[in-house]
Amino acid sequence: MARTRLIAALILTYVAFAMLLNSVGTVILQSISSFGVTKPEASTLEGFKDITIAIVSFATASYLPRLGLRNSLFAALALAVLACLVMPLIGSFGAAQLHFAMVGAAFAVAKVVVYSMIGLVTADARRHASLTSLIEGMFMLGVLSSYWVFSAFIDPAGLRWLNAYWVLAAVTALALALLLSAPVDEARTHEGDAAAAAEGPAFLAMLRLAALPLVLVFVACAFLFVLIEQGIQTWLPTFNNEVLHLPAQMSVQAASLFAACLAIGRFGAGAVMARFDWYPVLNTCLAILAALIILVLPLADGLSPRAIHGWGDAPVAAFLFPLIGIVLAPVYPTIISVMLSAMPHRQHPPLMGLVVVFSALGGTTGSIITGAIFAHLDGRTAFTLMLVPTAVLAGGLFLLRRRIALAS
Repeated sequence: MARTRLIAALILTYVAFAMLLNSVGTVILQSISSFGVTKPEASTLEGFKDITIAIVSFATASYLPRLGLRNSLFAALALAVLACLVMPLIGSFGAAQLHFAMVGAAFAVAKVVVYSMIGLVTADARRHASLTSLIEGMFMLGVLSSYWVFSAFIDPAGLRWLNAYWVLAAVTALALALLLSAPVDEARTHEGDAAAAAEGPAFLAMLRLAALPLVLVFVACAFLFVLIEQGIQTWLPTFNNEVLHLPAQMSVQAASLFAACLAIGRFGAGAVMARFDWYPVLNTCLAILAALIILVLPLADGLSPRAIHGWGDAPVAAFLFPLIGIVLAPVYPTIISVMLSAMPHRQHPPLMGLVVVFSALGGTTGSIITGAIFAHLDGRTAFTLMLVPTAVLAGGLFLLRRRIALAS
């Protein structure tokens, strides 16, 4: 029963942070209209979130087991609740920047803790991969829910959309309450503490871990994946609005299709990975991803503004482009599970710290580059250029497989 409550707490925590983190695309769209900021200015919101994630994760990841995983997650959720209150109470672009910095700091801790706790409640690599895919799938359901929660509050005029943060505050507070009811046995996180102490300060151990060729290839793959995912996800509402000419509310709702496809892909990945080797599956996913970009984006050419009153009036690209989420989804949780299963448990927190750092940098890079191309060229070109990091990621997976084989 205690194990079930802990798993439920971890899942709801991830759902809450999914809703908070991935509201950035909606907030960018609404900030442009509500606060009068430019696209490059709006794209800085991703930086406030991701740079904070990177800094906090690097500074704290190796120390969390010593502070207590449960205590650390409690503090992260409390900070996230406070961040939710900032938005409706202040209601400015500066408040949005502060909000995402606070959410980023909280998530930097929460992600390391959640992934470290997966190892505490699973007995083998297969169960680890299954629970990882489940939690990542629920994360995408949180992303999907975020779009619909915000769209329910969007008004053509005014700041009514900020009231969505009261809902997000309630979800986060519920995760906090559930965590308080779930006892955690953290003994396994302290295995090898004597050896770790002999290695010197925790952050130096993390740097030594980052210098390993296997880990370098792994974090590079994580960086590239998040660059692709966040570059698309962050700017999809704006793409729907300015390129496909959907109304603002429908633009946010249409972007939720991408999140829904990511969720489908994450849930499906668990069953697929139980039967097939991860490497050919992920290569097939990347090949289909590239094919969809090449075939679907031309459908967005030449669309002119017109009255769109419902989904029947929306262009076909609004429904087809989000399908890339299905094949993109399995990559991230699979490579993380493969790496964690191959590493000693005491190295999970610093390894996840590195993942969070490079994922955050990848998200910021993807958002800023996509936003710059969007502003100076057009949205179709910005999304088409995702073919470049997709090809590089395929090469990274090849190197990752070789390094894992050499290390085993």
